[in-house]
Amino acid sequence: MAKKKAFALRINEEMLKAIEKWAGDEFRSTNGQLEWMLNKCLKEAKRQPKKKE
Repeated sequence: MAKKKAFALRINEEMLKAIEKWAGDEFRSTNGQLEWMLNKCLKEAKRQPKKKE
């Protein structure tokens, strides 16, 4: 599994509430939802990190 790094994120309160609700609807944690969203955006933009072999 890839090593994870913690960092602080400042986010609009209304946006965070919307993400928390979406996460709950999909049975994910808020952190898991944010990771899923970021991975989806990276994939759509064809900017996924290279996989180490």
